[in-house]
Amino acid sequence: MNRLILVVATAAVFGRDDAPAQSLASRIRTARDGEVRLAFAAREGICGDGRTYIRDRSRGEGNYVMNNWSGGKGWRDRPCEEGPVRVALKVRDGEIRSARTYVGGEWGNAGAGVTDLGTLGAKSAATGLIELARTTEARGGEDVIFPATIADSFVAWPPLLALAKDRSANRSSRKQAVFWVSQAAGEKAADGLSELVSDDGEDREVREQAVFALSQLPKDEGVPILVRVAKSNKDPEIRKKAMFWLGQSDDPRALALFEEILSRPN
Repeated sequence: MNRLILVVATAAVFGRDDAPAQSLASRIRTARDGEVRLAFAAREGICGDGRTYIRDRSRGEGNYVMNNWSGGKGWRDRPCEEGPVRVALKVRDGEIRSARTYVGGEWGNAGAGVTDLGTLGAKSAATGLIELARTTEARGGEDVIFPATIADSFVAWPPLLALAKDRSANRSSRKQAVFWVSQAAGEKAADGLSELVSDDGEDREVREQAVFALSQLPKDEGVPILVRVAKSNKDPEIRKKAMFWLGQSDDPRALALFEEILSRPN
């Protein structure tokens, strides 16, 4: 009876949408030491050769290289298969030590140290991977964020922004989340990144990563916030970072700020 009450209470706390994430995270954490494999559908435009590279065709020209790049002659002529996303996680003592992501191809023979979770629903897999990134203590947690961003039918930026703001999570995972928020969200993420930069109680490395993320947004979204940060943020190191990235922007608003600063009387 007590066990039943615990199960019901847990479901009430996490809710229906969180239950698959908790389940996947638990399955991976309780797997034997070695490699844990899982696969799921890739979003439209994502393809790869199953071994050395992943491309996002939606970014134009069909040759945008992402992750797992190993070079070599003739890579552009290799076939680019539209999924599945395959993730191989190295697990030891219940922690993710590293992860490799592939698109296309198929797994080789599973040895004695391999646990294969099969093909999962893309949304639940992506949610579960982000939950792993949030809860793992090892640096390997940052490696499982990228595959979540290329899952089919999954909007990655809201849970990634939540991860970026979660002070209980691993710093490396939070910084990686900030980076992918900047790549995926554009205008919708600008306010959240600005809030993260402005939080004086936040970890400085995470705030600096948020400044970089703002520099990756379209100029009309990122530059005005960077100008504001450079002018008014209380942390001189954060102001310096904002100034640096403004200097890389080739934007007239950045030049106007520099002129304003240099023209001030000593």
